[in-house]
Amino acid sequence: MALILCQQVALAYDGDLVVQGVDLEVDAGEYLCIAGENGSGKSTLMKGMLGLLPPQQGRIIQGEGLKTHEIGYLPQHTAAQRDFPAGVYEVVLSGRQGKRGIRPFYAKADKAAAEENLHRLGIGELRNHCYRELSGGQQQRVLLARALCAAAKVLFLDEPTAGLDPLAATELYRLIHRINRETGMAVVMISHDIRRALTYARRILHIQKTPLFLGSPEAYAASSLGKQFLGNDTEENHG
Repeated sequence: MALILCQQVALAYDGDLVVQGVDLEVDAGEYLCIAGENGSGKSTLMKGMLGLLPPQQGRIIQGEGLKTHEIGYLPQHTAAQRDFPAGVYEVVLSGRQGKRGIRPFYAKADKAAAEENLHRLGIGELRNHCYRELSGGQQQRVLLARALCAAAKVLFLDEPTAGLDPLAATELYRLIHRINRETGMAVVMISHDIRRALTYARRILHIQKTPLFLGSPEAYAASSLGKQFLGNDTEENHG
């Protein structure tokens, strides 16, 4: 069974249906990119898959023994997050809160996971730095390391490269691809930078309230929808 299964899912935001008719499976090792115009329901769908929004219709099922604390989530970067007054190591370690349970302190395994993900993301030398003094690209690596501390099977990323310069964005995409390839962790990513995302994703889901396309990057690029959207991919299409 899939890690996450959506069956004729409809989701509402502020009382209005913004996503409907979604049938989707996310399997182990998946790399799915969700594309769409501004307000198309991308982030709403992701929140539903995360269990943060209950479906108005249909079902969202977590399969293969997937637990909530095995899911990592990197939401869109906000101004408040950029000015967070904490040390890098503390931010990354906080990703283990869901696994800590009722324990008042972090265990040795939690601290080891934080160290491992600091080095996996190439930011080990920043562990004692203040988070808000880092560059945008460094901050995103810290938040990705934090999400990885939570993740065991699935990693959800909402516009992870938004606001980054092209070099930092490219480096982050390569890191995400390497994590997916080396760990087998499923990646579900929303991206407005669909042209770059096509390089790494295994499937593309394009939604505009309802699914318009679900298939391989090659088929998407060859489709009339893909050709039209790829022509507009320099615009930031937040969902």
